[in-house]
Amino acid sequence: MEETIASVFREQQLHKLELRKTSAEIRIAKLKILKQSIESFEEDIYQALQTDLRKSRFETALTELLFTYAEIDFAIKNLKGWMEPIDVGRTMSNVFSTNKIYYEPKGVCLIIAPWNYPFQLIMSPLISAIAAGNCAILKPSEMSSGTATVIHTLISKHFNINEIACFEGDVDVSKELLELPFDHIFFTGSTVVGKVVMQAAAKHLTSVTLELGGKSPVVIDTTADLKKAAEKIAWGKLVNAGQTCIAPDYVLIDETLEADFITYYKVAVSNMYFNAAGEINKDAYGKIINEKQFKRLTDLIKDSIIAGAELAWGAESSESDLTILPSILKNVNPENPIMQQEIFGPILPIVTFKKLDEAIHFINAKDKPLALYIFSNDRSNQQRVLNSTSSGGVCVNDVLVHISNPNLPFGGVNSSGMGSCHGVFGFKNFSHERAVVFQSKFGLTKLIYPPYEKKQGLLKWLKKLM
Repeated sequence: MEETIASVFREQQLHKLELRKTSAEIRIAKLKILKQSIESFEEDIYQALQTDLRKSRFETALTELLFTYAEIDFAIKNLKGWMEPIDVGRTMSNVFSTNKIYYEPKGVCLIIAPWNYPFQLIMSPLISAIAAGNCAILKPSEMSSGTATVIHTLISKHFNINEIACFEGDVDVSKELLELPFDHIFFTGSTVVGKVVMQAAAKHLTSVTLELGGKSPVVIDTTADLKKAAEKIAWGKLVNAGQTCIAPDYVLIDETLEADFITYYKVAVSNMYFNAAGEINKDAYGKIINEKQFKRLTDLIKDSIIAGAELAWGAESSESDLTILPSILKNVNPENPIMQQEIFGPILPIVTFKKLDEAIHFINAKDKPLALYIFSNDRSNQQRVLNSTSSGGVCVNDVLVHISNPNLPFGGVNSSGMGSCHGVFGFKNFSHERAVVFQSKFGLTKLIYPPYEKKQGLLKWLKKLM
């Protein structure tokens, strides 16, 4: 009989106390099993992502598989060091004691993944959860159903449900999971759903990590290498057909550069995704996930043009295979529909400015984004934008690449998320930092015990020392 969500949760709650005692060697062995299981399912993963998102083998390898393997290898290499208690300094209140920070597992964790990178974005937090010694229940997105089935099969075959389990299904499954008192919830998805997850977690005072999104801007000043900037933005915007949480959402560019940028961008996109006959290369260019998202994007283009934006290029679409060609909108103002939501598709709005301060003000008038991209060869301009804005992460003269370095924290701020993942940041995210004091036999705490009548002099002395 298939296990229910409630029964699996109970099994993991019982098992978590044993799992917390596991050594680095045992956890590393589990990470190796995870890697081997993924390798054995590679062909299924390629096929599933081709079906779900029309991802090419190269793009799947680069953004889903190799990314995951690298993260597993990094955790295996560093886990012993991460698990070591950290010595911290003393104060006058515990001058003879030994003070340490221990990393203990949070317990039973829920990982809810999105559909846009449906394999990588469930495996990445799972790696951290295993490394930190947790049990985990996985909920892949039903919108990428092919990949969800592969994940379920992979996990069921190689792991006991009392440690790692996977449940497929729609929003009702998510609701049932969110009713349970997990020790931690890791959610990747939209800001709207992130608020629902946080509300559910609050009922049980469950800690959360929210990897959300937002409108990640690109700032281009007059010192930028415009051709290189256009190439990098084209790749970052159009990988996975624009369905990337840290994709460049819109461009803020000096008004004198707009025409040249559009030209360079069109050339870059054509070189990457079109054949000699001017047709889109569907072996390299992905599709929109489903009809609902396709309609949302095509309506967004229409509504934005009606509201005054000008179509500078593209907007052709094919509902039969859910393809929307790369598009550019210009003459975009802050009130335009295209600027009211994260695009999550292959449409690039362009907003011009006369002075850099206008671009900074434009960014700060919106919610804090998950990523910010600056194209400038002027160090002072780079620092002005950095010092005057807030975002989850930043790339200067590039896009997306900050997510690939496990030595950097990846996460949002406020509306774009909370908490960090990857590398040691993911390990800490799934751990509780536990303060531990080992008091020596020479401890001085007895000096502050009552009665207090004769201790006014001690109080004066302590005031001077502290």
